[in-house]
Amino acid sequence: MARNVVQFYGTGRRKTSTARVFLRPGNGRVLINGRLVEEYFPRAVLRSELRRPLVLTETHEQFDAIVTVKGGGHSGQAGAIRLGIARALLKYNLALRGTLKPVGFLTRDAREVERKKYGRSGARRSFQFSKR
Repeated sequence: MARNVVQFYGTGRRKTSTARVFLRPGNGRVLINGRLVEEYFPRAVLRSELRRPLVLTETHEQFDAIVTVKGGGHSGQAGAIRLGIARALLKYNLALRGTLKPVGFLTRDAREVERKKYGRSGARRSFQFSKR
C-alpha cells in the first residue's frame, strides 16, 4: 500500500559534496544519512549554517529535512545541504525567492580545488630554489 507523502526536493553541491534534500511537513527535525544533525555535525557553526534558509524564511518548525549527502568534508557538506534546502523551499513556495536570492542562498559556490601541476609541489607552490 503506497502512502501519499507531500515532499519537496532540492539538490545542493559545494566543493566535491552533493546533497539530496527532501523537505516534508513536520516539526523541524533534520536527518542526515539516517543520523540526527547533532550527531552528524558536532560543530554548532555547521548546524546553524545549514538551517539558515529555514530560519530566514521562518519555516524551520514547519518542515522535517531528510538529507543524503556524499563526498567532501564537513564544511562542503554543510554548504551543499544549505543550497539543497534553499532549492527545496523554492519548490514549496516560489515567493520565497525574493527572500533567499539577495542573501545568496540560491547561488552555487563554484570554487573548486585547483589541481596539482607537474614540476611543482602543489597547484602553484614550487619546490625550494637553491642558487648555490
